[in-house]
Amino acid sequence: MSELSTTLASVDENLFQALTQFWNPAYSCFTFGEVDLVPTVKEYTALLRCPRFQCNRIYSRATCVPTFGKKLMTITGTSEQWIMARIKEKGESKCIPWGALKDLIQTHLGEVKRVDIFALSLYGLMVFPKALGYVDEATTDLFYRLSKRVTLVPVILAETFRSLNACRRASAGRFVGCVQLLLAWFYSHFRLIDRVVCRVFFEDYSPLKDIAASTRKVDVSKKSWIALLQNLQSKDVEWRAPWMIPGEILYRCDSFDWVPLLGIWGAISYAPLLVLRQHGLRQFIPATYGLVQSEFMYRGADYKRKVSEISSAWNKTCRLKGVVISPATTPEYVEWRGRRINDNIPKPSMEGARLIEEYLQVIPSELEIMKQEFERKNLEFEKMIAKLEEEKMYLSLDVDVQKIEKEVQEEKAKAEYWEKKFQEMQLQNLALEEENKGLKTKVTELGRSLRWHRNHDPTVELKELKSKVEDLEVALYDGELRIEQLEA
Repeated sequence: MSELSTTLASVDENLFQALTQFWNPAYSCFTFGEVDLVPTVKEYTALLRCPRFQCNRIYSRATCVPTFGKKLMTITGTSEQWIMARIKEKGESKCIPWGALKDLIQTHLGEVKRVDIFALSLYGLMVFPKALGYVDEATTDLFYRLSKRVTLVPVILAETFRSLNACRRASAGRFVGCVQLLLAWFYSHFRLIDRVVCRVFFEDYSPLKDIAASTRKVDVSKKSWIALLQNLQSKDVEWRAPWMIPGEILYRCDSFDWVPLLGIWGAISYAPLLVLRQHGLRQFIPATYGLVQSEFMYRGADYKRKVSEISSAWNKTCRLKGVVISPATTPEYVEWRGRRINDNIPKPSMEGARLIEEYLQVIPSELEIMKQEFERKNLEFEKMIAKLEEEKMYLSLDVDVQKIEKEVQEEKAKAEYWEKKFQEMQLQNLALEEENKGLKTKVTELGRSLRWHRNHDPTVELKELKSKVEDLEVALYDGELRIEQLEA
């Protein structure tokens, strides 16, 4: 029941009205251009997470059952007087108002009973909404029988197909079935679900919750949906739903060439062999002769026999298991599909045909808008960070260049200083060398004078000359010391 409650989201009325235009009563399937699609027992079982052991325990209307009032008493735990005072007549069936059940949910002392009443209300208001605002007697009978562990999948499919047939034949009318569940199935095959990791092997995994959370909203008119669907091609379809686990598929029951389905107001059949590609198998020509005559309502003298035959047939089901073989269709099927007559179905029209993406104007959800805004802000921050990093790099380079220039200037100043010192030392050296040469010249002259005086005045003049020679030698020694210091 929790799986069904997740489908209470708003319905795309334009899409659903367009879908009904493509329901093919002759083959109990949707016919979109060159594509046939139909919900199967296996797909709905996976969507609703029904236990596998219940798959063959189908519901059928029992002949000897408690009255409507007795069943309501058992489900709600209230008195017969309270129940009988609230039962209403709606057309040919009895109903109980949703308002009365709502009061019980709010006031009932038993928690288990409150849950049961709420579940019954969902079945009557959403899954089988025959009388708006009321829960039908037939719906109550099905809910009462669920305690016997029967599967509700064939019942939901039966009333879905029967209601689609009625809408197509009358070209109008109200759909009596679970629209939300049908659209959830359609979204899965039409790639309107964001790519998510389907945790199909987890115990708590729910395909319906996954679909509700990831389905993209689109703003498409009914006319555009029809134009899109009538030109649908195989490449546009997600043949196997992402939440489907490969396995055996039910394709016939006993002597029936297809799968008969018992609903709560009537019965109908469908041919799973018509849509083998939905289960990853190669499509061949299915047996469909007599399929259109299989529908009947629970009226008249003969319907009970038919119900009994179908119930017995479900005890001998046939299942198919295979592997994917290329190509996806046999040549015989392609020829048969091309010659098949599909009355009252909009035919493909390539005139003005456009790509699917051109029809679908995706409306982002609030989460997607927040995600886009976050990504935009994040991109701006990344650009700002890159710009700051670039400026930082330039600033770092500027600092390094200034530091190098300063060091160069300092080294250049040092070089100029030492070059100047070197030039000064060279000048001093040259001056001392000139001075040394002068001193040597004087020493030579004094030597000559000394020799002359020795020859002419051997006493006084000799002393004077000796004194001058000593002075000159001292001066010469000092000059040589200074030259050695400068050269060092």
